[in-house]
Amino acid sequence: MTSDEPNVSIGRADNSSFAFGAHARAETHNTAAPARDESAEQLLAAVRELRADLARLRENEQVARLDTTLADTEEEITRTGTAGEGRIQRLREVLTDAQGILSLFASAGAVAGLLGM
Repeated sequence: MTSDEPNVSIGRADNSSFAFGAHARAETHNTAAPARDESAEQLLAAVRELRADLARLRENEQVARLDTTLADTEEEITRTGTAGEGRIQRLREVLTDAQGILSLFASAGAVAGLLGM
């Protein structure tokens, strides 16, 4: 860089976009995270706790299926603010199938309780 060129420094640029050059164009489409009600917040916290507990188990098909379903539930709640009825039903089914391994964790009881099981 030569001494006659400007020095540019960009600090934090949250929710921003930049465009440089003669024909540059920048667009920003910021959206707020969807609002979650108390039951969605409780389910999200319980799902995260159970996923953390599952990490302590040796991986097998049943654990992998449950973790995938929990991850999908977490993503849906985070993205939309709620878990749809189809997602809730799938989670109930997978939890029922995994009762043998879940009896070890209090977190499984919390998720099941929030699902009305």
